[in-house]
Amino acid sequence: MFIDEVVMEVSAGRGGDGCMAFLREKFVPMGGPNGGNGGKGADIIFKADEGLKTLVDLRYLKNVKGDAGLNGEGKNKNGKYAEDKIIKVPVGTTIKDYDTNLVIADLTHHDEEVIVAYGGKGGRGNVTLATRNNPCPSFAERGEPGEVRKIKVELRMLADVGLVGMPSVGKSTLLSMITNANPKIASYHFTTLSPNLGVVTTKDHYNYVIADLPGLIEGASEGTGLGHKFLKHIERTKIIAHIIDMSSSEGRDPYEDYLIIRQELEKFSPKLLNKQEIIIANKMDLPTAKENLEKFKQKVNKEVYEISALTNQNLDIIINVLGDLVKNTPEEVLYDEDIQESHVLYKFKKEKPFTIIKEDHTFTIKGEKVEKIFKMINFNTEEAISRFAKKLRNMGVDEELEKLGVEEGDTIKILDYEFEYTK
Repeated sequence: MFIDEVVMEVSAGRGGDGCMAFLREKFVPMGGPNGGNGGKGADIIFKADEGLKTLVDLRYLKNVKGDAGLNGEGKNKNGKYAEDKIIKVPVGTTIKDYDTNLVIADLTHHDEEVIVAYGGKGGRGNVTLATRNNPCPSFAERGEPGEVRKIKVELRMLADVGLVGMPSVGKSTLLSMITNANPKIASYHFTTLSPNLGVVTTKDHYNYVIADLPGLIEGASEGTGLGHKFLKHIERTKIIAHIIDMSSSEGRDPYEDYLIIRQELEKFSPKLLNKQEIIIANKMDLPTAKENLEKFKQKVNKEVYEISALTNQNLDIIINVLGDLVKNTPEEVLYDEDIQESHVLYKFKKEKPFTIIKEDHTFTIKGEKVEKIFKMINFNTEEAISRFAKKLRNMGVDEELEKLGVEEGDTIKILDYEFEYTK
């Protein structure tokens, strides 16, 4: 089964909790703190594997969760880091943030990998939290929550040449004749239900990859027929090869077919019309083909290569022409600008660490930083609560609350927890 798009949620592992412990030995009755730190949670990593051709393995992985780091222990023993979760995907896979549609990574080489969600840091044990003012803290931090992200995983096949054309123009036959591919071929529309790849070898022993993409029809860019599912695979190709049934065996006009395909490509992405193009007139062994070709050439001022995929006519010429075009066409960076934008979004975004929403006498504090600190606090001790309050004060939360008119006894809400405000 060919699957080229999957939406999933990834949750990196939580960091292990720090340990609160004290040295207890025979001749050391009042030993100091010796609780170790928690281990880091598992990262969620996507890795390109040239042995995979489809995203079918991800179809049932709607939710991926990384393991938590181990908790710290007494005697200064730090918790073990959780093993990272590695998800293998085909070369040519693009990973996007579902909410923003910005590109997180574009994996175009074997073994290339990216961390999609970062595991949480381990909480600090009380030996690490000890300070000059508080040399013997009676609390420890909880582990930091792992990053949670909804993503869209898309496969755009890495092919040098993309065969495009209306249904039943002979793309699959051509592919089978010039490569080692074995596509399904029949005389009815949409025989090809998924892209087929094959390797072509020129007379100079140069190899390139060619893809037979399912037949496009008018309206494909808006979702008509099957073509809209596979238009994205054309984006990575260096060369677009238009295969045209010059015999009109399906009752269509060759020139109209050519215009429709170009229109659909442009509607999907105007950049596609800037790609190197070659026009291949197929089925030239049939009676009406020559006459139709002359009419076609009068309307299209471009070189047209005549072939018959069925009878092997001029296929050696096409193999070498395409090979020369591939060699002389530079690689195209598909997502360079988007990737730069995503780095700004995820790496360098600066924003206020919190916001406060006032509703009557309830003040809700929101913000990734505040919520992360809150989740790492163990509220079992007064010392830990006091430390949390100090952190909020240093962030300017108290000052902001006072500006909003907070009063003694008002409700302070963080996540699903409520507190009574006291000065």
